Amino acid sequence: MFEDEDILAFYDIDPQAPVHFLVIPKKHIDSAAMLTSQDGALLAHIYEVIARLCKELSCENGYRVVTNVGEDGGQSVNHLHFHVLAKRSLAWPPG
Repeated sequence: MFEDEDILAFYDIDPQAPVHFLVIPKKHIDSAAMLTSQDGALLAHIYEVIARLCKELSCENGYRVVTNVGEDGGQSVNHLHFHVLAKRSLAWPPG
């Protein structure tokens, strides 16, 4: 759904909401725990693209961005990625 030189965005294969896509950096980063200050511009770019895609998908009025860290945090793929979920009621705490 989106690709440039730094990131890739694609729909989740097992969506948990009517809109559910992932955004990943092309640079390998194991998890959010491995981010450094050098990654600030990349993170800003990721969130700019998320906002743009949510606007294109008419979900800019509300969406959730999730990244899991480590096995206990639910991370099943050892590459930083952000889930974006929208167009359904998203309760807190998530469950």
